[in-house]
Order: sequence, then C-alpha cells, then structure tokens
Amino acid sequence: MEELNRRDFIKDTATAAAGLILLPALPLSAAAKVVYVPAVDVPVKTIETKIRFSVIGTNHTHIYGMVDAVTRGGGQLVSFYAKEADLAAAFAKKYPQAKMAGSENEILEDASVQLILSSGIPIDRAPLGVRVMQHGKDYLVDKPGIITLEQFAEVRRVQAATKRIYSIMYSERFESRATVKAGELVKAGAIGKVIQTINIAPHKMSPKTRPEWYFDIKYCGGILTDIGSHQFDQYLYFTGTTKAEIVASQVGNVNHPQYPKIQDFGDVMLRGNGGMGYIRLDWFTPDAIPTFGDGRLTILGTDGYIEVRKTIDIAGRPGGDHLFMANQKEIKYFDCSKEPLPFGEQLVNDIINRTETAMPQEHCFLATELALLAQKKAQKISLQ
Repeated sequence: MEELNRRDFIKDTATAAAGLILLPALPLSAAAKVVYVPAVDVPVKTIETKIRFSVIGTNHTHIYGMVDAVTRGGGQLVSFYAKEADLAAAFAKKYPQAKMAGSENEILEDASVQLILSSGIPIDRAPLGVRVMQHGKDYLVDKPGIITLEQFAEVRRVQAATKRIYSIMYSERFESRATVKAGELVKAGAIGKVIQTINIAPHKMSPKTRPEWYFDIKYCGGILTDIGSHQFDQYLYFTGTTKAEIVASQVGNVNHPQYPKIQDFGDVMLRGNGGMGYIRLDWFTPDAIPTFGDGRLTILGTDGYIEVRKTIDIAGRPGGDHLFMANQKEIKYFDCSKEPLPFGEQLVNDIINRTETAMPQEHCFLATELALLAQKKAQKISLQ
C-alpha cells in the first residue's frame, strides 16, 4: 500500500468530520438544567437451564465474560478443552463444574452440546467455527471472529449450507450496560433519526500482560480487524445501516518500533444507507487511566445526541457505564451501572427457537466484512 502522511488524510477528511467529532458542551442555563437519572436495581431473574454448551479455546480472558453471559441466559457449561496447560488450569479453577475434555473432537462429537464458545488465538477462530457448524452446533466466538476475507468466504459458505448460528461476541455493545441503554433511547426516538456514530476505542498496550501472538497481525488480523470489529457492529446497529462503504481508512505503527508487526493506530470513515460513521482505534491509553481504555461512543441524531462513556468518566463520577443525552427538551445524565444485559438470554432463545433476536446473522457478517475491507484497503501511515 502506498505511504500516506496522516496530516494529508486529516486534511482531506476534516471538512466532513470536524463539526461532528467534537460536540460542544451545552451551557447550563436556567432553562437547561441537567436531569440525573439514577441507577435502578433490576430484579435478578431465575432462568432455568435451556441448553448445554461447551468451550474450545481460552486464549483470551474474554471467554469468562462470554461463559457468564450464556449462563445468565439459561445455558449450562458442561465441558471445555484448552490445549495450553496453564490456560486449562485457570479455566478449571473458575468453572470447576465443567468437565475437562481430552480433545476438541470429544466436544464436537458430543450430541448433547448445542453451542460452542471460543476465545482461541484469532487466526484459529474461523476454522474452528466451520468445524463446529459442520458438526451441527451453533457457535459464539470472541472478536475478531474472522481475520481474513478468505476465512470470511468459507464461513459464509458453511453457514448458508448448515443454517447454524455463527455469532461474534461484540462485547462493547452486548456487555456494556450504557450502550444497551443507548440502544433503548435511540429506538424510542429520544434523539430523532441517527445521522452518524463516532466511536473512539483507545486501549492500553500493557505488553507484559499479553502473549506473543498479540504482537503479530498475522495472528490477529490488524487493528481495524481486531479492535475495530466492535465499532463496525455499533455503527450498523445505531444507524440501522444494511449497506455501507469504506470512504477512507488508514493504519500504522507510529510509536512502537520494538513491536514491528503490530499496528498501534487506525481510523476509518464510513458511509451507508442509514448514516455515516467515524472510528478511531489506538494503543495509547496512558497509565494514569485505571481501566484498559477510555472507550467513548457519540450518537448524533436529528434532534439531539448521546455520549456513552463506557469504562470511566475522567470528570470524576465513579465506575463505568455513564450515558449523557441532550435533545430539544432536556439534558440528562443516566447512571447505567445496573441496566440489564439481555444478549445471553436472547442468544439461548435463538438457539432453541432458530430465531435472530440477539443479532441477525447478516448484521454479524456485515460488521466483520466491513472491518476486513477497511483493513485491506487501509493506507499505511508514518509520522517519521
């Protein structure tokens, strides 16, 4: 790919994006007081066991959140397989009720298991999903669920032939209580028709805590494919987009020469039949931030906007899951820390009823395809 200085990219796109990326603070006049909406305890539902599920591959700790989500939804974890002894031991300690299988095939050939979860090394996730579907089971995989266009074509072919569910755990939406609440507000028309989403997803590098495969795009697909898969999902969801194109994308390693096979910065501009989108991803969250990153989502509508602060409010409010909304009538702050997370139960019910309430299959695939195309088309940037 040809070299592109980042300043050239910004110059070309500033006219389209500048007025939307930085939304001005609203003055708190007597007519515009902030309404505080406190968190409300949600009654814990007792859900009977509806399906049996297993785990193959525990290379990323996201697997624990995935297991917990499906369990909350009525799934029973019965077995797991991890080829790495240390990862298997850690998983067994967390879930002692699960049988440690001796091989992947032992789980795939267990007719009583309906769903397989995986958070293996990203390059291995799609091939495993193909085998899972060919064994007549549904699949929930950590993001990125597919890291090449060749893998994508094979997954689509097998999914169409088997009619099994191939679901990707876009946890920045499904496991973010404030993002779930934002979806409810948008659906209710609180900010009018959505025009654009801006999704900023900074992360900490924390190299001492990461395995070797993290530092090679061969194994994780690049920054737009990996982290960015979350943001493409949210763009589609909030704008209602079903067809989209990549207007521009860029990636680069701008400050980590000691890890030459990674990308530490990337951004994308999107245009679709439901609205526009801008995505920025990076590994530059400073150590002073006590979370893995300061994820932010801004949803611009014709009658207002919503900003979600997913992990931290650096202005001082404790915890995560903060939502701010301004529309033609009022300004509101929502504490979303106790909002319910419906994804697990929806997925379990989809497995039983063969429905698509948790996430339509085409939505899942389009989010991934856009990430893969943005990665493939991205121009390389350098600040040297």
